[in-house]
Order: sequence, then structure tokens, then C-alpha cells
Amino acid sequence: AIQAHLVELERKHQSLENELHEALVHLSTDDLQIVELKRRKLMVKDEIERLKQSTYATLH
Repeated sequence: AIQAHLVELERKHQSLENELHEALVHLSTDDLQIVELKRRKLMVKDEIERLKQSTYATLH
């Protein structure tokens, strides 16, 4: 279950990465939208790291 959650989070992180890239390419994108995408991407990355750490801790 944790592994599936990790895979889903990594997929979401990649999706946000793609969305951020598209926003940066289009000059008409609002700066606040870019900041929000970066914030969401960082939150997902932090959650991935927390899950990996807790999984590692329970295995060792």
C-alpha cells in the first residue's frame, strides 16, 4: 500500500513538473501560478521523502 502511494506521489510530482515547465515556457503565465505550482511540487516531494524515510525506518 505504501509502495503504491509512493508511485502515485511520484506520478503527481512528475505531472506538476510538466505543468511547471509549460507555465515557464509561456510568458503569459501569472507569476503567482508559477509560485503555486512550485509550492505544490515541493509539498509532494517532501511527502515522498517522508514516506521513504518511514518505510526505510520500519525495514531497518
